[in-house]
Amino acid sequence: MPRAFVLLNVETGSEDNVLKQLKQIGLVEESYVSYGVYDLIIKVKADTMEELKEAVTNKIRKINQVRSTLTLIMME
Repeated sequence: MPRAFVLLNVETGSEDNVLKQLKQIGLVEESYVSYGVYDLIIKVKADTMEELKEAVTNKIRKINQVRSTLTLIMME
């Protein structure tokens, strides 16, 4: 099963709102607020790489207050 950590930069003050929206995406296993270079860190798990790509590209990155992402694909 493909897994990835996605590190997100969001608009200042929107962390809680974006985190709430991320938790509604069925593939997000874990989500955290981070203090540092990135504002949020999430763990995403999918059945296929295509499904993982779809989640990051068309669900996570399209949340209005998300400014940038860095996706780290995990290898077993």
